[in-house]
Amino acid sequence: MTPPETRPPVSPAEAFEHLYGVIRKLRAPEGCPWDREQTPLSLRGGLIEETYECVEAIDEKDPSHVKEELGDIFLLAVMISYMYEEEGEFSVAGALEGISEKLIRRHPHVFAGLSVKDSAEVLDNWAKIKVEQEGRKPKDSILDEVSRGLPPLDRAWKLQKKAAKAGFDWPDIKGVVSKITEELRELEDAVASADAIANIAADSGAAGTHAGAVEEELGDLLFSVVNLCRYLHVEPSVALQRTNIKFTERFKYVEKRMKESGAGMKQENLGLMDKYWNEAKKAEPGSQVLPHSSC
Repeated sequence: MTPPETRPPVSPAEAFEHLYGVIRKLRAPEGCPWDREQTPLSLRGGLIEETYECVEAIDEKDPSHVKEELGDIFLLAVMISYMYEEEGEFSVAGALEGISEKLIRRHPHVFAGLSVKDSAEVLDNWAKIKVEQEGRKPKDSILDEVSRGLPPLDRAWKLQKKAAKAGFDWPDIKGVVSKITEELRELEDAVASADAIANIAADSGAAGTHAGAVEEELGDLLFSVVNLCRYLHVEPSVALQRTNIKFTERFKYVEKRMKESGAGMKQENLGLMDKYWNEAKKAEPGSQVLPHSSC
């Protein structure tokens, strides 16, 4: 086999045909046992995971990593499509033709000479085409346009964007921040209310009631923070993923330093762990370390 770096350039069509052929061979009776055992249901989680890994690569501004992760997404998308093709439900080509036709249909300003003044009008036309040309049932509420299958964080963000587009929005950022403060106070009240904490271990009924109230207030607080993200034009899942990465790198540094010092990773050594955490923060470009910081 010719090494990839010495192969002559191929067209997108040729590259796709090659991928399709590889997948067909993997799924063939003489192919790979593991690949033959997979189903669309078993690959759902991988599709989500690879998408987030691609987002991470984009955030890292690493084109070679993005290329690799997009390849993984192509693999899963074509593999799942081919599984349906095997069952006679639809073909891979049909899925590709379907999306091409939809793009052409929903972009009359590009393919049919329609004039539009801005991107907002493009989105309005998109919604009309879905109902008038594609026969989609009109939604009872604009919020029904947001998929229930989205992860809760992303769904909250999109719900708020839809509501804001309809004029249901704070006039300035002060209202958004004030709402977060209000929700935080309500959470504190729920945690401290009516003997709930004292009864948690002894009274399962009280514990359930308490837990439900706290869960509700935590949800309200998270929803309000997501709204601040929307107001500042920051995707919450992307922002949270950046923090996940940052936390992971700092925590690994703490683990390494604790191991070097011979101290165990346990509560009584929290002061030393906090010291190493701040060391990790200081090593980051442009960081400002506050005393007794834990994040």
